[in-house]
Amino acid sequence: MLGAMEGVLLSVATSEAVLGIIGNTFIALVNCMDCTRSKKLSSIGFILTGLAISRICLVGLLITKAYMKLFSPKLLSPINIVELNSYLWIIIGQLNVWFATSLSIFYFLKIANFSHYIFLWLKRRINTVFFFLIGCLLMSCLFSFQVVVKMVKDQKMLYVNTSWQTHMKKNELIINYVFTNGGIFLFFMIMLIVCFLLIISLWRHSKRIQSNESGFRDLNTEVHVKTIKVLLSFIILFILHFTGITISVICLLIPESNLLFMFGLTIAFIYPCCHSFILIIANSQLKQSSVRMLQRLKCSEKGNRLRGT
Repeated sequence: MLGAMEGVLLSVATSEAVLGIIGNTFIALVNCMDCTRSKKLSSIGFILTGLAISRICLVGLLITKAYMKLFSPKLLSPINIVELNSYLWIIIGQLNVWFATSLSIFYFLKIANFSHYIFLWLKRRINTVFFFLIGCLLMSCLFSFQVVVKMVKDQKMLYVNTSWQTHMKKNELIINYVFTNGGIFLFFMIMLIVCFLLIISLWRHSKRIQSNESGFRDLNTEVHVKTIKVLLSFIILFILHFTGITISVICLLIPESNLLFMFGLTIAFIYPCCHSFILIIANSQLKQSSVRMLQRLKCSEKGNRLRGT
């Protein structure tokens, strides 16, 4: 039986999950419809669609696991379920951060202004950069899979010795957690570097504008600022998300920790919920589509009211 505070947090987390699914479904549908009309899938469309789908899967995995832990915790105990959850988390979690990192690199190569020959070489070979990122993703998943295989093998052995199992849970679970999320840390560090380089590019561009004695901010400056805002919002929200996930994992070691678990889950859901709407506002195509959809909803609501009168 859930307490009052646990019920409130569960309601908030569920609302965040629903909003996250709605926002990311909208992003995926708009890009799929655009692909159908043009019969061509652009790089940015592919990244946004993949990011939206991976976030929908992430929300589904987290909310399903949360309800199972709260209402049927025994369902999460079998080693086969632990193994399945681990593999799903690796695939969905790393795909999610990979698409976000690819999006930041895509904007960086399109917007930033550097004269260094390495940057110019990368800018002319965006497809090569993405193939390199795909290779990093595959290597990261393979490494994480090996960690999970070893962890599951050890767990199966530990069923024979309960005390060893308890010792393993307290001392090795966090280590396994860090290693299975190594790829996520890697891609997140790449995003931090990209954001830092964009800030440098904006600073240099602003100095160039000031030296030309221009009293206004040009279009390039506006694009720089908007992109940096989107990246910084992602970084802040993702740190909150990962903090929430870490709290939820630690709760596996603490008996009767439903309140702390729900608190972590509520924090974790802020990222897929809020950042999807930030992307809709920042992307002109998504923003226009959302405005058109809201106008149609208003028109249909007025029509229903007129029919009712």
